[in-house]
Parts: sequence; structure tokens; C-alpha cells
Amino acid sequence: MNTFYEHHKSSIKFAYRCFDRILLNGLIQPFQQPERVIGFFNAYRNAERVTRNRLRDIAQQFHNWVKNRCEKWGAPILDAPEGRRDDFVDSYFRHAKSDAVVAILKAREPARIMIAIGSEDRWHLQLAQRWIVQYNFYINDQRWGRMFVRVCPYLPFSARVCLNQHHWLANRMITEGIDFKQCSNAFLQCSHPPKLQELADSLTPHDLLSCGQKWLACLTPFFKDNERKQAGCQHRLFFSQVEYCNNLIFHRRAALDQLGDRLLDSNRTIGQPNKITLIFGRKVTKQYKGKLQTVIEDIDLPNSVIRSHYGNGFVKQYVRDHLCLRTEPATNNVTDYGVKKAVENLPQLREKMAAVCDNYLNVQQDILETFIDRGQLRKLTEPTVLPSGKRIPGLKLDNPRQLALMHALVRFAHIAAGSTFTTAELYQHVLAALQIPADQYSLASLRYDLGKLRAKHLVEKIPLSRRYRLFPEGYSICVVFLKLFERIYSPLAAGILRPYRPDSKLQQHKQTQLDRLYQKVLNDLDQLLGAVGLKAA
Repeated sequence: MNTFYEHHKSSIKFAYRCFDRILLNGLIQPFQQPERVIGFFNAYRNAERVTRNRLRDIAQQFHNWVKNRCEKWGAPILDAPEGRRDDFVDSYFRHAKSDAVVAILKAREPARIMIAIGSEDRWHLQLAQRWIVQYNFYINDQRWGRMFVRVCPYLPFSARVCLNQHHWLANRMITEGIDFKQCSNAFLQCSHPPKLQELADSLTPHDLLSCGQKWLACLTPFFKDNERKQAGCQHRLFFSQVEYCNNLIFHRRAALDQLGDRLLDSNRTIGQPNKITLIFGRKVTKQYKGKLQTVIEDIDLPNSVIRSHYGNGFVKQYVRDHLCLRTEPATNNVTDYGVKKAVENLPQLREKMAAVCDNYLNVQQDILETFIDRGQLRKLTEPTVLPSGKRIPGLKLDNPRQLALMHALVRFAHIAAGSTFTTAELYQHVLAALQIPADQYSLASLRYDLGKLRAKHLVEKIPLSRRYRLFPEGYSICVVFLKLFERIYSPLAAGILRPYRPDSKLQQHKQTQLDRLYQKVLNDLDQLLGAVGLKAA
């Protein structure tokens, strides 16, 4: 469990984590090679020639089949709306029967299809990207509940399957006799949270495969049963987009609102590349081409969303349904986590994405809270006398060289490397923090400043090596020194000595929470000086 949960567990009713939206690509692998398509027709379809007209006939047969089937199913064929499709089909699920297609949306979308090039007796097959009409079958599955399958009517019948583990868990809990309340896409009440988590972790690749292949076999009538078994004409499933959510359900909305405001104020720097390295567990190298940033978005939810990007995905954190704090890594390419795309790798993917959740929350707790008692802080500021009698100065809250060194030490790139580093690796980052050239701060000066931290047992030198190691206590001390100086002393001093005049004209409700709190401290100080008879300068 992460430190964030441990620190706030008194305010949390229960917690659970599970996959949320799982989008799978379905491919019939033998049909990804044109020569094997020709071989299939030779072996199973009386050596029929695959021409442009034959491919069009196959697609037209699929269109006709859908029209005939929709009458039998009682499922209407509708044009896809411009807005959210899930909201559009809500009404069709209200009284849906089990294992039934409830609605079919058709839309013109891109797909890779087989095309034939040539004329008369000379035809060449190849795969090409085309915009075509595809069918989205919205289904109420017996085990998975609400889902949809998108099928391309043209060879090689590429498909997509969209599942949501929350619906799967709801059905499992009903079977297990567990009382729960599901609001939107989260469980806000549960009579047996440990069993809920046990069920969430019990999801296997077979659960994905059995559901996906059942419906894909039903929705690709071109193939006969013997062709599926003998020629391998069935879809293999691969991860396309995956969301995994960590949900903390709070007792009271007020406690979550207060924490949510603090998260928005304090976590704006969580998306720096060095922190991304720790969160996602993947080193950012010169070859990396993806996005690295954190943004705070307002997407018409009651609360803003913190989104940190990495590779082909991101982690987002937001409050939903008033009581749930959700931390949700999502990716369009699971290889960013070092996991292969086949659904058989579901256990490894769950482990990787759960680690991302824990890392994200651990980093946030480091930013939100660090506790040091006054005795320890006083000892840190006092000089250290070594057994040899050498006297080493203590740590000072306002020493720019020391603060610059601490900035370099808490870079998560070092933590991802086992919290080890060399002075040469630190040097450029310290210079950047100080904003001075190398001739004004030498490498020897850096070693001298690092020696102060070694004397306090916050850093150690690894034996028989030029590398140093930052202890966990050392990391926390560096964070608290930086926070005290940058978030408390510096803002208050700036507000007192050099206030920004337009701020005084800004209406209070338009100020950020931090600005309001800083101003309140300044106002209270003015009142205190007046009460004790001192005149403010």
C-alpha cells in the first residue's frame, strides 16, 4: 500500500483498484498476409479468385446480414451521434436482456482493409487504410454487462472490443451476495471491500478472451465453424487502450474537497521529466519522443483534473461522484510499460499499472506532507563535530547553495537509479538551480556542501565507489527544507516587502486558495503588531 493511503486512511471508508475501460484490437492473423488470404480461398472456397468485385460482395453480404439480424434481435440500426455514444445508447440498456445486442451504431471510420489491384486474370492483394462504414454493436453480456464490439465489414474483418471491469465486478458481486452501491462508474458503498479487491484481482486473460471471441465469432458470419478450427480464422485480441484506476472512497465529502484543493495547489510540478521517470518506472532517454508535462484541466466535471503525460499515455487524478478520489493511469500503447500487447499479458500489465498508481500517490504524499519534530530540526541546524574533532557547519534554511544542492538531490531521475548519484551528475543541476556559471561555484564547493549532508547521515558514500546514496530520511529532509523556504518564507517575505499592487484590487473569490491563505497570514500579522503596540514598517 502507498504512503498516501496510509496517511489519509482515517478519512477513507475503503479503497479498491481495478481495470476500468479496456479496449482490445481483434485481428485474424492469417488474413494479415495477402498470400495467406489467397491460400484460404484455394483451400476452403473452391479456389475462388479474389477480385475487387469479390471483396465488395463479401462486404455487401455483411451489410445484408446486419440488416436481417437487427430485426431478429430487435436492435435498431442508428447513425452514430456527434456526441458521446455511451450516453446516446443509455436508454437501450435499461431493460436489456442478458447476452443480447441492444443497439447498432453505424459510422464512417478509418480501417485497414484488403484491396485488390489489377484486372481480368491478374490481381494483387494488399492492405490499405480506407474510410468505410463500420458497425458498433452495443451488447449486454451475461458476465461483462454493458460492452460494445466494432466490426469492419471488409476483409480481414478487423474489430474492436470495449469492456469495463466495473460492470464485470458488479455482476460478480451480485453472484457473491455482496451489497454495493454503484454510482456512475465507481462503487461508493460495499459491504465487503476485501472481497471486492479479491474479485478485481481475479480477472484473467481467459475472461477477456472468452467474451471477446464469443461475440466476434457471432458477428463475423463469413467463416464456417470448420474454417475457424482448421484455418485459424478467429480473432486474436491485443491491448489497444487500457485504463486502470485506484479509487479511494472517503467518509465525508468535505474532507475530500479540502484534500482536492491541496492536490491542485501542490502538484503542479509532478509532471517534470525527472518525476515522470520514477512514476512510470521507465527511464527518459534522448531517444524519447513523447510528451512530458502536467496539465490541470477543466473538462466539465465538478472538480478539475490533474493529468501527467508520459509516452502514449498519462496518469489523471480527479474527484468523481463527490466521495471518490480516482488516480487512473491510461495508455494507448502498453509497451510503454514494458508489456507486450497480447491479452495473455494481463497479469504483468496489472502489476505495472498498479505500481504507477502507488508511485504517483507516494510522490504526491512527499509533496503534501513531511513531518519533522522541532528537536530534529534544531539538531540539523547545529554544527556536527566528527570523532576526529573536525567541525562541520549545520544546515541553514536560507542558504542558496544548500537549497540548490537539495533541488538536485530530489530529482527523481536519481531515485529511479536506486537513489545513487555522483557529484559530476549533480553538478550541472546545482549550477542550473543557482543560475551561476561554473567559475563561481566549483565541483570542490559542491563536495563541501554535500559533506554537510553526509555529516547529518542524510547521504552516504558507497564504499569502493565514487557514487553516493540519498537515504529516504535525507530525501524527506530536502523536501521539507525546500517547501519551508519556497512555499512559506519566500512568498510571505515577497508579500510584505514587495507586494504586487494589482493583487490588492483582485476580488477575493478570484484569488487562488494559496493566495487567500498567504494574504490572511499577512493580515493577521498586521493585527498582531497593532495589538502589541508595534508599528508595521
